[in-house]
Amino acid sequence: MVWHDWLDAKLEPQRHQPIGPAVLPPSAYAAAARAVLSQDDRITTIRFDADRGPVMVTASKPAPAAGGRPERTNVWLDPRDAQVIDRASASSGPLQVMHVLHGSLMVPGWGRTIVGWVGVFMLVSSLSGMWLWWPLSGSFATGLRWRRRNTLSANLHYLAGFWIMIPLAMLSFTGAWISFPKVFGAFETRPAPSAQARAASQRARPLARPTTNVDQAVAAANAFATGPLQVLAWPTDQKGGMENLLPAARRAGRNHGRPTAPPIREGGQTPPSPKTLGPPHGPLWQQRHPGMGAPSGRGGYFSLGGNSFPAPVVAVTPGTTFFGGGESKKNPPGPPLPGAF
Repeated sequence: MVWHDWLDAKLEPQRHQPIGPAVLPPSAYAAAARAVLSQDDRITTIRFDADRGPVMVTASKPAPAAGGRPERTNVWLDPRDAQVIDRASASSGPLQVMHVLHGSLMVPGWGRTIVGWVGVFMLVSSLSGMWLWWPLSGSFATGLRWRRRNTLSANLHYLAGFWIMIPLAMLSFTGAWISFPKVFGAFETRPAPSAQARAASQRARPLARPTTNVDQAVAAANAFATGPLQVLAWPTDQKGGMENLLPAARRAGRNHGRPTAPPIREGGQTPPSPKTLGPPHGPLWQQRHPGMGAPSGRGGYFSLGGNSFPAPVVAVTPGTTFFGGGESKKNPPGPPLPGAF
């Protein structure tokens, strides 16, 4: 999950390899994608790679079963001539399986709630583990000693648990926040959407033929552009604006807004000024959960990923101590060690 883009680039290198700049109008990429999509597919977004990689067109069609999520398809195009590089379902592949497993344990309906309660239990376990780890006597450094217990599993649990208890507590807390947005909605500047609103937004149907075409929308955005076009989103039957997401200029070293092109609505009416979207990574809980411990680019992500490796040790060692008899006749407890309980 932390190294999603890196793993995807290793598994599907043709989707990330730098090729060249996007020199064609957006309508050319839309037309090339439609040529390999089914008649029921409608384009939802076109994404342009800042690193000169393939242009990705995403399309969706209604779910085969009533109340289900739309089926989405991604098409990767050569930015130079709009030739098709790859095509795949957005719900397929090992990384998508890991996303679903992480978010809902692949349990329809109640999966997200189950994951939320697991996060609550992990938070309690992390905070209580922090309390139990803290040395009752001696300095803080005594808690870092290896031989605080007489068994290998207990010492592994103490030492590995120290390195992950704070990141694990934060990830558990934000994971519960994600699973129960209405409970934590008071801490958000934007109200948390209801389950019905989320389901309705997922079923939004892109318009097949907007009154204003895609090239006209991009032309209208150029007056407000501070950099190259990043994402072009189609209007839907629930949201009439065609939005062009553009990189924002920094403001006093801190900028969370993203100016967009004026939304080109049905009928061709254009508001006089652009609007600014919210934080680029969504609400606060979405920013803190995947980015916890990784505020400094690639090095930070390696730091967060490295903190996940001791987790299996912390999870397994209590079981080995319990089923192995712990400090039994074979491993009698020795004299109290400095800093031990």
